[in-house]
Amino acid sequence: MITRKEIVDKTAETLLKASTVFRPDQLEAYKRAAESEDSEHAKWVLNNIIKNAEIAEDKVFPLCDDTGIPHVLVEVGEDAVVPAGFFSAVEEGVAEGLRKLPGRPMAVKGNDYERISQSAGLSEDSSDLAMAPMQIRRISGKKIRLTLMMYGGGPEIRGKTLRVFHKHSVDTVVNEMIEWAVEGAKLLGCLPCILSFGIGRSNLEAASLSMEAMAKGNFTVQSEMEKKITDEVNKAGYGALGLGGKTTALATFVKVGPQRASGIRVVSMRLGCCFDPRRAEWEFEA
Repeated sequence: MITRKEIVDKTAETLLKASTVFRPDQLEAYKRAAESEDSEHAKWVLNNIIKNAEIAEDKVFPLCDDTGIPHVLVEVGEDAVVPAGFFSAVEEGVAEGLRKLPGRPMAVKGNDYERISQSAGLSEDSSDLAMAPMQIRRISGKKIRLTLMMYGGGPEIRGKTLRVFHKHSVDTVVNEMIEWAVEGAKLLGCLPCILSFGIGRSNLEAASLSMEAMAKGNFTVQSEMEKKITDEVNKAGYGALGLGGKTTALATFVKVGPQRASGIRVVSMRLGCCFDPRRAEWEFEA
């Protein structure tokens, strides 16, 4: 049986990895983009993002100075027995990881009004940054899998969740998604962007599906819909850091959930920065 300390330690280790390491598919996508670029400015930016990732992994430094807000997806097997205290141990592990990283001190102090207005100041302890509410999914088997992502604040400014009148056409919905992405990419700055979309029946469901898309997305595996969105956004030509070139979007991840008989589809977009998705996972049999 896994111990509380093991859960805390593995969660902290996963936060550090998510914050400091590019996954193999992510690194491959950047190398491929840099090799295909004609623009010397864009090639320079892409190669420096790769160099930044290599230094971050070697030195265990954050990939970005905006160290992000911890978001956790927990997948629980049908036959798994969740250990007592598991969720509080994960929370403790996240705090420990933020101290070790260290995370940028971003926790806002005070009551509801003071937190909204940011009038009571910030905590100097990076571990005071509360993780977002956990998302939980059911899977088969006896395993429990934890995926930890660090959400930077900049992309949230460009995100969007809204209903789209589908008119019984997938193209109508996808074209609206492309329009949102192009508009957001123009303003993001830290390009190339990584796009994450959820399509659901409610605002809450769509946002949750967008998170799941980011948790499961693979840079080297793009569906027809994902590839179309990536290709169309790249036609805008903003390029890496907005300096022009072929790579405005590095990849797109889409998760389509159940739908209902309705004239609308609710779409949630997260327009991630060039280091997204900062993600790592671990699992155990319970």
